[in-house]
Amino acid sequence: MSLAKLPKIELHLHLEGAAPPAFIRGLAAEKGTDLSQIFTEDGSYAYRDFTHFLSVYEAATSVLTGPEEFARLTTAVLEESAAHGVVYTEAFLSPDFCGGGDLGAWREYLAAIQEAAAQAEAQNGIIMRGIVTPIRHFGPERAKPVAHCAAETVGDFITGFGIGGDEMAGKLKDFAWSLDMAREAGLQITAHAGEWGGAASVWDAVNDLKVERVGHGVQAIEDPALVDHLAETGVVLECCPGSNVVLGVFPTWESHPIEKLREKGVKVTVSTDDPPFFHTTMSHEYERLADTFGWDDEIFAQVTQTALEAAFCDAETRATVAKKLER
Repeated sequence: MSLAKLPKIELHLHLEGAAPPAFIRGLAAEKGTDLSQIFTEDGSYAYRDFTHFLSVYEAATSVLTGPEEFARLTTAVLEESAAHGVVYTEAFLSPDFCGGGDLGAWREYLAAIQEAAAQAEAQNGIIMRGIVTPIRHFGPERAKPVAHCAAETVGDFITGFGIGGDEMAGKLKDFAWSLDMAREAGLQITAHAGEWGGAASVWDAVNDLKVERVGHGVQAIEDPALVDHLAETGVVLECCPGSNVVLGVFPTWESHPIEKLREKGVKVTVSTDDPPFFHTTMSHEYERLADTFGWDDEIFAQVTQTALEAAFCDAETRATVAKKLER
């Protein structure tokens, strides 16, 4: 079986960040909004560095102004993911972008997203679950209504809570109140760390937020004691190698530590993060891992099994996904 057709699980995908550029350009044209400054001549997203990437990201999301647009976005993203063999995906969803943190508005956006996800599952067999995320650089106070939105809509679809955005803004412990609320509501917890904040930020996620998974987490390689701790405790890393290389977290695929972490017993998974921004797909990630580190079907199967076990879903869904992997 080709790597493109190999069934895959993706645990780290930002819904808005996965918006195909053509989709955003089309939506901007419909609304008469000029977003030409965020695209290159060939039509892809244009940004200089991570900080500029965040501003381009927010500009792209500015044309997603209602539930109907998010339904269309969900359809477009899941169609693309399914085309690359993804059978189960968890997408980060932010009430900040879906109703400004208002619970009533969030429910409307969520209903539209969930309906589109159900249609995608019926048509393409891909299962989606949502991880609610406050935006770190919006500050801890803005995170509280987001946590309330998550706690009020926890269920079969909304299964996780995390934190994204600028990893260098504030301290993770400042968001502990919001993550505790989400955890008490029954949501499973992840947090972006170890992409820009070094190994220390991964320690913060583990010690201050008691996370089950870490978004990225790859800078843990800087601290042997942390690597040992992750291996011993089973905290799972949502690795996005292509994203890390494009943004310059690591200069080359060869220097990316995913294989070293795996060899040391750390549980790693593979995701695309914001795929069109980083000119990647799940197929491309698999191909580069095979070419760079010699990953074969056995290793991909192990990593996929890790992702299955780490997925924020119920036992019934996990069993359904397991059957899709067998096929």
